[in-house]
Amino acid sequence: MGENIGAAARAMWNFGLDRMVIVAPRDAWPNPRAVAMASGAGRLLDEARVVGSTSEAIVDAAFVYATTARSRELKKDVLTPQAAMEDAAARIAGGQDVAVLFGPERAGLRNDDVARANAVISVPVNPGFPSLNLAQCVLLAAYEWRRASGSAPRRAHDQADPLPASHAEVEHLASHYEDRLQDAGFFFPSEKAAGMKQTLRNLWSRMPLTSADVQVLHGILRQMVRWKERDD
Repeated sequence: MGENIGAAARAMWNFGLDRMVIVAPRDAWPNPRAVAMASGAGRLLDEARVVGSTSEAIVDAAFVYATTARSRELKKDVLTPQAAMEDAAARIAGGQDVAVLFGPERAGLRNDDVARANAVISVPVNPGFPSLNLAQCVLLAAYEWRRASGSAPRRAHDQADPLPASHAEVEHLASHYEDRLQDAGFFFPSEKAAGMKQTLRNLWSRMPLTSADVQVLHGILRQMVRWKERDD
């Protein structure tokens, strides 16, 4: 809803956050209801990037947090908003780009979205009424970010430190393996293929991969394919 996007923008700007990405907005965009709810934070909406998929939204991020109140079969580190934003502040101080995913209010994030994240943020709410308004969830995360960023040590990225792989690099790696495994008949039976691919993407996202790691894994798979073709 445009109202939820506008209220989320206002919550972000309250705490100094202004990089918003909107994935497949339900209503027409730009949306006058979003502008009305933003109440002074309209610049965020003017500068927001609108994309068609979660992968496009987090393409530049090295580490991604997914917000969800529901337990899922995908194994992830689960953090409170405070712990997550302290971790985010430390990562940003070390030169990484981070992103936080928020899902639609009615259904939340899909498993396919969560599979692309590195960790989960779960708010310790009343288990009898766990549903949070989207803007309230953004406000909680933004507040904890503001608190954490004020005390996080600021240091320049050490050139000797290995660069963490971006989401785009991990996504390319996942697609490479999916394509080759598809050729090898790994995804069998066909009705289970989607779930198997989601499990693999969840595996990649849990690994603290560097750019160098990604290149090695690409090289291993290419060599295995070349070896198989030569043997044939």
